[in-house]
Amino acid sequence: MAGGGFSKLPNGSVVVALSLPDPATGPGGGTVRVLVHAGNRARALTRLRNLGLRAVYLRGNSQPPTPDEITAVLHHPDGLVWRTAPDCAEELWHPIRALLRPARPA
Repeated sequence: MAGGGFSKLPNGSVVVALSLPDPATGPGGGTVRVLVHAGNRARALTRLRNLGLRAVYLRGNSQPPTPDEITAVLHHPDGLVWRTAPDCAEELWHPIRALLRPARPA
């Protein structure tokens, strides 16, 4: 795992940011930045694990979410978004369903 972190918001909830291997490219491929809004850190990680990302852990706070990332996840109805990392300013945030959707056969 490349890194991650969290920010506690004034209302007591948290935004957790994690850099994970891209499921589409597999091991050794690119990474994605995943943002989760939840009541606490444990709940945020549970949300990801319930989606099938079983080996998700947050160790330390080396890469907390930026203010722009916090804004993006707070304005998404699911409170769970991603985009490729390193961040590309032109790429929009995607709902988590787009990351976990199985690839269609060609």
